[in-house]
Amino acid sequence: MAFAISPEVKAQDPHFSQYYANPIYLNPAFAGVGRCPKVHLNYRNQFPALNVYQTFSASYDQYVDNINGGLGFLAMRDMAGDGALNLTEFSGVYSYHLTVTRKFSVLAGFQATVRSRSINWDNLNFPDQIDPLFGFVLETNEQRPPNEVNTHVDLSIGFIGYSENFYVGIAGHHLTEPDERFFSESRLPFKATVHAGANIPLGRQRYVGEEKTSLIPNFVYQRQGEFEQFFGGVSFNYSVLTGGLAYRHASINPDAVIVLLGFSPDDLPMRIGYSFDYTVNKVSMGAGGAHEISVVYEFPCPERRKKTQTIKCPKF
Repeated sequence: MAFAISPEVKAQDPHFSQYYANPIYLNPAFAGVGRCPKVHLNYRNQFPALNVYQTFSASYDQYVDNINGGLGFLAMRDMAGDGALNLTEFSGVYSYHLTVTRKFSVLAGFQATVRSRSINWDNLNFPDQIDPLFGFVLETNEQRPPNEVNTHVDLSIGFIGYSENFYVGIAGHHLTEPDERFFSESRLPFKATVHAGANIPLGRQRYVGEEKTSLIPNFVYQRQGEFEQFFGGVSFNYSVLTGGLAYRHASINPDAVIVLLGFSPDDLPMRIGYSFDYTVNKVSMGAGGAHEISVVYEFPCPERRKKTQTIKCPKF
């Protein structure tokens, strides 16, 4: 990986196109909203032709009666520059569930994360290593960082209000703006998120437990430091199949048109999703866009002490 040293670097978080297939990463208040224990697995390969960005995520959450809320755990691994710059996160999440009325509830989520950012100095190439005839064969004069691993604690918070078919949420990540320095100070900027969605039933439900045909619009707005991003999409769910289109606009430039597909087998409590980002910005499709895969598996629900409603989230 070619690399140039800057005295100050502003980092941003990895993002997923299938936001709602990775709910705790979007907003910690989502922990336990489905009541039943769930596992979410996510993989994103951005610009595969360049082999520079890959992100893996795994989470588990469930509702716990004794604490009147949800517990969740999240692990993420992000590799940039073919493994030259890496990020590993482990998070614990608690979400308090409050029933305001029979038709409206509020969730408040709290997340504590241990983050470890590392740089693989030996995988980097610098401009002063280039020989006009033989390429990267010279020794670099760039100074190696005193520490190649930066580990720190990070805190986040989120809130969601929802009724049977509609919800809206806000989240704040990196409340303390931790220092990710390898050389001089480099603060991770605070990230603000606003998101909302609806589940609009189409047609009649013939029997209890039947998966309704539905239209699922949703949007996500995020701002981190000087960068902002808007994601808007709509999905259509019919029986075991889900399909959708979305558009992401980053800062002042268009980013990607996203195609989403999903499948929920009749005989298994799981959902498989795939999405493809068709890049419409200056990077163009020469870099290969982005592929993303998600798997959600739901375990049997424990016996409930009281009946509470759940959020009908988008499939993605």
